Amino acid sequence: MQTPPDLLVCPANVSEGRRADIVASIALAAGRPGVQLLDIHTDPDHNRSVLTLAGRAGALVDGVVAAASMAAQTIHLPTQRGVHPRFGAIDVIPFVPVGTEPGGMATAVSAAREAARRIADEVGIPCFLYEEAGSGRSLPEVRRRAFADLAPDFGGPGPHPVAGAVAVGAREPLVAYNVDLDTADLGLARRIAASVRERDGGLPHVRALGLALPSRGIVQVSTNLLRPTVTTIGDVFEAVAGLAAVAGVGVKGSEIVGLTPRAALPASTTHLLLREPPRILETELAAILASPGREAGTTNLPK
Repeated sequence: MQTPPDLLVCPANVSEGRRADIVASIALAAGRPGVQLLDIHTDPDHNRSVLTLAGRAGALVDGVVAAASMAAQTIHLPTQRGVHPRFGAIDVIPFVPVGTEPGGMATAVSAAREAARRIADEVGIPCFLYEEAGSGRSLPEVRRRAFADLAPDFGGPGPHPVAGAVAVGAREPLVAYNVDLDTADLGLARRIAASVRERDGGLPHVRALGLALPSRGIVQVSTNLLRPTVTTIGDVFEAVAGLAAVAGVGVKGSEIVGLTPRAALPASTTHLLLREPPRILETELAAILASPGREAGTTNLPK
């Protein structure tokens, strides 16, 4: 089935993972003809949800702006608590090309810049561009420099008093992958994260953090695989599990956050101890291409 040249995916990161009604209201705000909610992944310890939306560029930008507006109305960032870094009520909005058309990334960049401009103008949240939309600037760099020596690309000059700021970017598909350790030793998780992330000499194209999961009494190595067909999910699992084993700690399980490209999955995932079966991006996209009239609705909303 042919993919429209302007079809994009947007895994928007929202700083709410404990109140299902708020997450649902933000997802529903994005709904309009041509925008489909593919998946919601929610974590109460991170206090964060990833809403994976898909649609043609123009409709998707409209939906994302509406979602940002609802997030600003329903999330009070100064009192929000969670173990995941964030600086906005709707924290990160990446636009990801999914087709093989050579202009796919240019479409994603254009959509990201238009969404950022409109969120700043219509919602009043300052926006920082990153990755392909922001001259290659990385998301960690934006977090580190925002409002210090880096001014917003749209809006500002300071954060919104309730909703903070938002990073809006265009990038290639990545995989968010977390490995849970059977221990409450946060120091160990942080040491393992430092060992596996590229910045500190670890695995290529990997970012990693060590986080506590208080509700479960364990810790987690939370990673982003920026080029998941180069450094794979299996590579990350084996590295984390091996370092944990040296410390006498086992792996409790692992999870893929949201959808993953088919090419990023190994032939077998049994050894990964996944908490839930993986959901394939291409499978979900094929479903919406087969039913182009569908829009963001209640099918994937949190209960």
